[in-house]
Amino acid sequence: MDFVRGLWRNHRRKILVTTGCLGSGYFLYRLYNSHTRRLADLQRQLANDREHDENIKAQMKAHFENIQMIVDSTTLPHAMRCLSISVREEIDVSGVMERLNRGKGMLSQSEKLHLWDELKILSFTRMVLSMWSVTMLSLYIRVQVNILGRHLYVDTARALDTSSHLLEELDLIDRDDEQKFLSSADFLVTNAMPSLISNMQSAVSEVLKGMQLKDVITTRVLQETLSRVVDVFMCTGSPHHWVDYLMMPHDTKLSRNTSIGSSDETVSKFHQLMVETREVLTSTEFTDIVEISLKCFTDALVEEMETQSVAGGLATGMPLAKMLPQIEKTIPVITAEPGKNRFLQLIRDMSEVQVFFTLLYASMPQ
Repeated sequence: MDFVRGLWRNHRRKILVTTGCLGSGYFLYRLYNSHTRRLADLQRQLANDREHDENIKAQMKAHFENIQMIVDSTTLPHAMRCLSISVREEIDVSGVMERLNRGKGMLSQSEKLHLWDELKILSFTRMVLSMWSVTMLSLYIRVQVNILGRHLYVDTARALDTSSHLLEELDLIDRDDEQKFLSSADFLVTNAMPSLISNMQSAVSEVLKGMQLKDVITTRVLQETLSRVVDVFMCTGSPHHWVDYLMMPHDTKLSRNTSIGSSDETVSKFHQLMVETREVLTSTEFTDIVEISLKCFTDALVEEMETQSVAGGLATGMPLAKMLPQIEKTIPVITAEPGKNRFLQLIRDMSEVQVFFTLLYASMPQ
């Protein structure tokens, strides 16, 4: 015991310093070890988050691609069949052609000119209306299906992350609203076609006014004529008036009182989806896509007619009267089903169109 006391008395300072160093070292070791563990945990969490994000992106990419396949294989073919039948029935040129054939040698010059002029207006109306309707329906349906698909994906993810007793509180899209929303794509054919034909025919009459049957039509003249008809039609009326041919008339009260993420039980998911769709259709970005798509369709259609014309035809120029029968032969090609429709494929594969719908799908609803 005396030895220990002596040792402490003689080396107290050294012992205290040594003990302090050892204690500090141990404390620093524990601190470093704790920091290292926290850092490792954080790195694992970040890695898990990155993996989760990559899985989400992969799932969304796969879901997005499936949606585009549904459009091309189901929704769009149905719309094209209905449109083709409607155009054929609503703008019938057979009666005019029959009167011209039966009246050979019997009609006066003024009567023949009147019938030929009527045939000219009807033929161009059929062609431009078909081109416009196919373009707009294809874009509109893609907007619809991408908006709906995005909502359904988010609803599914929320449902999987929610306890069963809270599931009923989620504002999910039910089957009735989904079907009602998708079937609204038939609005153009079932409701808007008469007014669309009337206004398109007015645009055609304005552009073709003064154009004679003997006038020579070249590729450039035809391209300029079709573009002018589309421009006159699109610019006549209020801004975005053409949206009302694609969907039900705008309910200003509903739009004003309803936000996309509204939880108001009096507003159905169907109406929320329709409001969101109209907002997309009246956006500057979609208007740009419409202009690009219509120009692409016009250029491709003129190229198709030039290729199909006999002996160079449009390349060297042909009388308007001889071009009218060729226009009628082109209508079924314009409204062909998606799998056989070169024009729809051109629009679908445009980089601007692909980017637009990728961004539309990726923008999560609030």
